[in-house]
Amino acid sequence: MARVWDVPVQDSTRVRDARVAAEGAAALAGLDERRTAAVALVATELATNLLKHAGGGLLLVDVVPPPGRPAAAEEAGVVQIAAVDHGPGIADVPAALRDGFSTTHSLGAGLGTCRRVADDFDLYSVPGRGTVALARVGPARPAPALAHEDVPDAPAARAGGVVVPFAGADFSGDAWAWARSGDRLTLMLADGLGHGPEAARASAAAVRELHRSAHLPPPELLRRMHGELSGTRGAAVALAQLETGAARLRFAGVGNIGARLRDGDGWRALLSRPGIVGVHRPATLAETLLPWSADRVLILHSDGLPSRWVPPADPALLAADPAVVAAVTVRDASSSARPVRDDTAVAVLAPNPPERP
Repeated sequence: MARVWDVPVQDSTRVRDARVAAEGAAALAGLDERRTAAVALVATELATNLLKHAGGGLLLVDVVPPPGRPAAAEEAGVVQIAAVDHGPGIADVPAALRDGFSTTHSLGAGLGTCRRVADDFDLYSVPGRGTVALARVGPARPAPALAHEDVPDAPAARAGGVVVPFAGADFSGDAWAWARSGDRLTLMLADGLGHGPEAARASAAAVRELHRSAHLPPPELLRRMHGELSGTRGAAVALAQLETGAARLRFAGVGNIGARLRDGDGWRALLSRPGIVGVHRPATLAETLLPWSADRVLILHSDGLPSRWVPPADPALLAADPAVVAAVTVRDASSSARPVRDDTAVAVLAPNPPERP
């Protein structure tokens, strides 16, 4: 089961909670002392920024697969920290990312420090609507022994997501993961029935089977998952498999996982079959086949998101880190008038941006 830290940052006492959460995630990811210190620094700076500039917000800390490379089942992943707020936003993002920039007469080291220390850093902000800042820190990267040493080729897509556990619980019944087998990249989102530890065990079983059977097409993979989850509560599961050689997306799902695909200037809903993987699987599993191109973005979400949420339209957001897209989607779909009654997860699959010359 994947531990998730959900830290509301409403006063200065929660900055310490953010640091402790980051250190716990670093231990789970197996980071050494130096990288753990980097994670703690990033969490402290992002939490402090939430208080100084937005009057508070939410810090989500998780251990996730790397965005540009699906992790193997035995890999712990990297620590991801997302700071989400509904504050005034940032008028000049490039200036805010420079060391020494400050609007509160402080040292101005926050966001610049985070970007310098983290392995991945991205920020999306709209004046009047708020900001999402996201950082990832993983194990120290060894220098290549030889200039011609083989480096694994980067996949044609990247994935990211965020998970918000119900009522601040330690574990979420929702989980996302992605895996690679040859030219097949498979993104999965699973929603264990209910919430709490038993729901988390169901979604964790789906993650394990994904890594074992990533070579299979989605309908057959769902059949394998049905057997793997038979001793659990069961889960709703959606699978989106990108065949990079054929530039084709294959989608299949069972249960109430939502899926939206960016198609031109609009969004297309992809439908799952009714049922619960591990409990009641449909006799036939329909598969949707769609072309994949550089302008496509896929969003998967659990039923913690309102059914009538509005997909993002800003091209700048859609080009951002997939986990930033996921965090903004969760934030903008939230409403104080709609109490959250379940775990919430959003996972995003997007093309890799072209390499800079």
